[in-house]
Amino acid sequence: MGQPRSESFFSTLKRELLADRPSRAAARSAIFERIEAWYNIRRLHSSLGYRSPTEYETVLAA
Repeated sequence: MGQPRSESFFSTLKRELLADRPSRAAARSAIFERIEAWYNIRRLHSSLGYRSPTEYETVLAA
């Protein structure tokens, strides 16, 4: 069995974002950007019929 999703998420976050950040502020900014501008709009939500929020809103607008 693999890692739980949250552990996998934080492992990727550390590996991809935090390794080369010189300060805590830079790390916070990078984390915020990743979560708000990438992760939250692309991940699938069971409550949205396993669609991303962007895809769900597009379907509603049509």
